[in-house]
Amino acid sequence: MRIGAIQGFEVLKKVQTLCLRQNLIKVIENLEQLVTLNELDLYDNQIRVIQNLENLGQLQILDLSFNLLKRIEGLDSMTQLKRLYLVNNKISRIENLNSLTQLRLLELGSNRIREIENLDMLRDLDSLFLGKNKITKLQNMDTLSNLTVLSVQSNRLLKIDGLQSLVNLRELYLSDNGIQVLEGLENNNKEDSKYQTSDRAPGILDERQLGGQLG
Repeated sequence: MRIGAIQGFEVLKKVQTLCLRQNLIKVIENLEQLVTLNELDLYDNQIRVIQNLENLGQLQILDLSFNLLKRIEGLDSMTQLKRLYLVNNKISRIENLNSLTQLRLLELGSNRIREIENLDMLRDLDSLFLGKNKITKLQNMDTLSNLTVLSVQSNRLLKIDGLQSLVNLRELYLSDNGIQVLEGLENNNKEDSKYQTSDRAPGILDERQLGGQLG
């Protein structure tokens, strides 16, 4: 049986993980007392707005993938967040992430994003997944020098640029774009790096399964 509302969890004063995936939940609510919560999983529900998370300052993992979200919002108090999953929503902009200074993984695959922006404060970011969006240019990643994994396959890219500051990049996924020439990676020449683009470019790694973006 699927549940349609978050209720009855107030008594779990010391709970650290709450998994409510694949239900019919429409509203994030009644979590104010769960101040010890470390992981909240609301994957595959019917949530339209990120809200009512102000008291969950200890949260480190938040999964809102496969919902009906149109905006990134309501995360200002999530200063301890390490992983944020927002796969397969209706998000059109990267925004309102400045307080997430400890974020290590950001997963925004399968949305409606057209521009890489507003990531300046995410200096500890290690993995960024933006596959299956509408991005036309690699840009605005100058402060992401700790990034080791970047996935932007299935977008609208025509060339590789904007990666000069990603000196620690180890894995770059670019398949299913319009890229014809493998160039612009001069600063990313690590011995163990893996660069994967479309089949038109020779000598590139085969497609690998990555998170919820591929399929």
